[in-house]
Amino acid sequence: MIEFRQVSKTYSDGTAAVEDFSLTVPSHTTTVLLGSSGCGKTTLLRMVNRMVEPTAGSVRIDDVDVGTVRPVALRRSIGYVMQNSGLMPHRRVVEDIATVPRLNGVPRAEARRRAMELMEVVGLDPQLARRHPGQLSGGQQQRVGVARALADDPNILLMDEPFGAVDPLVRLELQRELRRLQDDLRKTIVFVTHDIDEALALGDQIVVLRPGGRTAQTGTPRELVEAPADDFVSRFLGLGAGRRKLRAAPRPGGGQVVTDDAGRPLGVLDDADGGPSAGAGE
Repeated sequence: MIEFRQVSKTYSDGTAAVEDFSLTVPSHTTTVLLGSSGCGKTTLLRMVNRMVEPTAGSVRIDDVDVGTVRPVALRRSIGYVMQNSGLMPHRRVVEDIATVPRLNGVPRAEARRRAMELMEVVGLDPQLARRHPGQLSGGQQQRVGVARALADDPNILLMDEPFGAVDPLVRLELQRELRRLQDDLRKTIVFVTHDIDEALALGDQIVVLRPGGRTAQTGTPRELVEAPADDFVSRFLGLGAGRRKLRAAPRPGGGQVVTDDAGRPLGVLDDADGGPSAGAGE
């Protein structure tokens, strides 16, 4: 379990990035920090592994203040995935994935075996093991980044807009892959994004942030959509403008076509999923 206890961060120029933020991240769940650029979500994420030190308050993992743990040891115990994968261009994929286990003293052969296993776990062709990052697609690079973060089997995984640099179709595929991995591995994940659909798809708990790292609302995806705390949350989620108002109309051959408020098709609802009761939503 991760706890933020009244943390604040003020930089030397007087900028208040985070103000009096508190949150409990339950173990074995995915918590999404959702907000626009500059709202403090990445600052909060990096407090967990001491890449950013809070000006006030504390971050605790299983009731241990991370400020009492050596930064290098802490970072090696926590998986970290960033937007542009952060792979080392001069190292082959299998070597990159094996980096943290090797640093922690795991023998080379065992670390490489673990890396090959993880390539399969994240859906990478083993034949890519000897390639360099520049020979991979963006989606493949991100999968390598996830595999590297999992290589030493950490309990905690920090993900800082990890799918933001890939095209929409690859992004959806990576989101599905992350859900599958979480179902299997049950890590404690803190995930940063500004993408509302991504947050709703991945989060067990979502924290909507105002500027200054102040919490606007915390809840499950359903709780946020069904009962936004105020106009700020409603507008941010696109509820006030009708962006998430959906309708369903009969589809020739069975099922229903789901459209948004402007009539643009979003997908198909099978009768087995929704049945005749899944009519127009207002």
